[in-house]
Amino acid sequence: MSLTQTIKIEARRLGFSLAAVTTPDPPPHWPTYEHWLLLGRHGSMEYLTDLRRADPHRVLSECQSILVLATRYPNPGPREQSKSPRPEGRVASYAWGRDYHLVIPVRLEMLVTFIEMQIGKKFAHRLYTDTGPILERDLAQRAGMGWIGKNTCLIHPGLGSYFLLAEILLGIELEPDAPFKVDRCGTCTRCVTACPTGCILPDRTIDARLCLSYLTIENKQEIPVDLRHQTENWIFGCDICQQVCPWNRFAISDHDPSFNARPGIPNPDLVAELALTQNEFSNKFSDSPIKRSKWKGYLRNIAVALGNSGDPAALKALQSAVQSNEPGIREHALWAINNIETNSHIRE
Repeated sequence: MSLTQTIKIEARRLGFSLAAVTTPDPPPHWPTYEHWLLLGRHGSMEYLTDLRRADPHRVLSECQSILVLATRYPNPGPREQSKSPRPEGRVASYAWGRDYHLVIPVRLEMLVTFIEMQIGKKFAHRLYTDTGPILERDLAQRAGMGWIGKNTCLIHPGLGSYFLLAEILLGIELEPDAPFKVDRCGTCTRCVTACPTGCILPDRTIDARLCLSYLTIENKQEIPVDLRHQTENWIFGCDICQQVCPWNRFAISDHDPSFNARPGIPNPDLVAELALTQNEFSNKFSDSPIKRSKWKGYLRNIAVALGNSGDPAALKALQSAVQSNEPGIREHALWAINNIETNSHIRE
């Protein structure tokens, strides 16, 4: 058995769903990515402008191959209407369980140790999982793990797109896998049609400034007024473009148990969540991806979701939020109150 095959077997034993190898050549879609940056479609995510993404050798000069890995998180299935009498929020399914930044790097380190034992020496390497200046999906496609869909997600023909990607840049040479060259999206435009803000663009990029995931997580300012209704009851991330994708409908449903849904996370009670203090938020989400939104961002999102619910029973909680010391929470709570009261008058 070759070293490459041995490493792939160990990667699966450690919990990775897919493992493949590609070369450290410049990513094929770098010109598209560079143009996307020039148009400002990355919004306030300045970390995305690191130009080392143009060539993996700028990250690790000794790089001879790149091991690309994927871990599956829960497939939430088709969108369903809530049956709860109280307003509920929605959380992207990758954030239902433990923060992947606490799970995956440990496995990557274990895999590096395994490789060192196999070759009998240490070697130069870099470990990333959504944390380094590389184009992850480009590398994954070139490693044969799937194609990049119209919604910019990596899609595997048998496993769908609910993946967390990780990479090990290696200072040793492994046998590369053949690229995935077929576009299996075909004429399907379900993700484009379903996106509530129209952020999915014809050139297979997204305008992050319109994306619900950006608006509810990376965006640290106010949610633009003209986009608040479109966020509906999403309070952290969004799964819409993946939920409508046919490749996820027929995908194998297993996932890594580290990301199993915790009680109350997929559809949290919005009124109860709006009452969280900063300390309560920090304790509740200490090992959850949701902590990335920060307390004030999380309550901002909840206020908007309550406003979109149109439920007069939420007014008391929102009026309490108006007393917050955080201007962002106050402003979004006032908007929500106005939205509920306006809609109530219209119904009357």
